[in-house]
Amino acid sequence: MSGQISKIQLSVTKHNGLGNDFLVLDRRQVDALSDAQVAEIEWPNIAREWCNRKTGVGADGLLLLGRVDTNTLTMRLYNSDGSLAEMSGNGIRCLAQAAFMADKLTTEVAYTVMTDAGERRVVVTPQKNDPLTVDASVDMGPIGSLVEPTGWASLECDPMRPVMHISVGNPHSVVGVEDVAVVPLKELGEKVPQINLEIIEPGPEVNAITMRVHERGAGITQACGTGACASAWAAVQWGLVPKSASEVIVHMDGGDVKVSVNQPKAGSVTLIGPAQYMSKHAVEISL
Repeated sequence: MSGQISKIQLSVTKHNGLGNDFLVLDRRQVDALSDAQVAEIEWPNIAREWCNRKTGVGADGLLLLGRVDTNTLTMRLYNSDGSLAEMSGNGIRCLAQAAFMADKLTTEVAYTVMTDAGERRVVVTPQKNDPLTVDASVDMGPIGSLVEPTGWASLECDPMRPVMHISVGNPHSVVGVEDVAVVPLKELGEKVPQINLEIIEPGPEVNAITMRVHERGAGITQACGTGACASAWAAVQWGLVPKSASEVIVHMDGGDVKVSVNQPKAGSVTLIGPAQYMSKHAVEISL
């Protein structure tokens, strides 16, 4: 190596899923680089730099969009603190919208997305009256159970309060409360930074819950797709919504999603919600 620093000019698009915003980099932009140059790219540092809301573009995370074939994509997600996340329900909708727009499509399409949590199927449907927004249905796969996370006792939950530790490809702890607005969520979330912490209350509709979230690697966010899935699943098990409900509306600060429980098969969930294109930005990588 000569010791000289070269700067690679790239671009990212910014999207949001109900206020949970992401930068998407189409990895085809780095295809011309040598294997040695690609190996030098420190994606965690780049994610921290680009996602910084004061000195960078600003976002909750960086999504790397790869291509296997026309309808098969790969997704790698770095949180704004540089940590890797196996899966994101809002992020995967944003990634699919970025591919949809790059492909210049105007009609519904299904993508298979290979993530660190496994394969997911995403159906993207353009909205008729808003060219910048799509609706996306994501087969989020099976719900799994988790052991109590390390440090959970520090939250000092009332033993009568319902708690469920769940995997949606990534770890979640869901807690039922009377009023999500009064819970010191930031303080509690920082005590268990290795998991995503959701607090939920029933309603206001019969088949709905209200949720707030402290996300691993990002802090309090406006919405969390995997968190909505975990919360809807817990709400059905606890009877916060009718056990017969096939679809749960999850109200979050950034907006609402629908979660179909036991769809497309028993033990699985499907997430349905929007993704919105926001802007395009020039960025660079130093090698």
